[in-house]
Amino acid sequence: MTRGLLWLIGGIVLGGIAHLGMILLLPRIAQDDAYGRLVPVAPVNTMTTLAAPTAGHEMMPFLDPAIASAVCRYDLSKGPLQLSVKVSQAYTSVSFYTRLGVAYYTVNDRAAGRGAIDLSLMTEQQRADMPEEEDVTAADRLIVESPSATGLILIKALAPEPGLMDMARESVASAQCKPLPPTAPPS
Repeated sequence: MTRGLLWLIGGIVLGGIAHLGMILLLPRIAQDDAYGRLVPVAPVNTMTTLAAPTAGHEMMPFLDPAIASAVCRYDLSKGPLQLSVKVSQAYTSVSFYTRLGVAYYTVNDRAAGRGAIDLSLMTEQQRADMPEEEDVTAADRLIVESPSATGLILIKALAPEPGLMDMARESVASAQCKPLPPTAPPS
């Protein structure tokens, strides 16, 4: 009886370890993740508007048909990025993900100044290399530090009614994701 119980407990513990190991390993080895799906359609450091999701034909998982979406597949190895998003009348959000899909920052329209979300995206090293006076930014200019050199920026604009979908699409279509212009050396 005791020996059978020990085998059962050992099997449960071993199965739990194997299960947990696969859950932790799967995001690193999966080839059909959101980033992989976007490689053929979204150029690097360029904003790409996503088509409205339909059943079984969505570019990224769990997209809502009442939300217009755009994505920027970024690579910070050549320098920081500048992101500008015009907010819609209903709700606009900008979310940042690493290459492996880990969300590390989100900002919405409530934090927007003058009807737009403007920010700079850079690595920790690029932020440290900025001239000191460049580190002082206006209150509506935000600097986001990315934990990785590559990843995704996802922009969403809500259309609370079907007739407002064009407004939401216009908001995400006007978004820009481009390399930050180099700063002049201090004189």
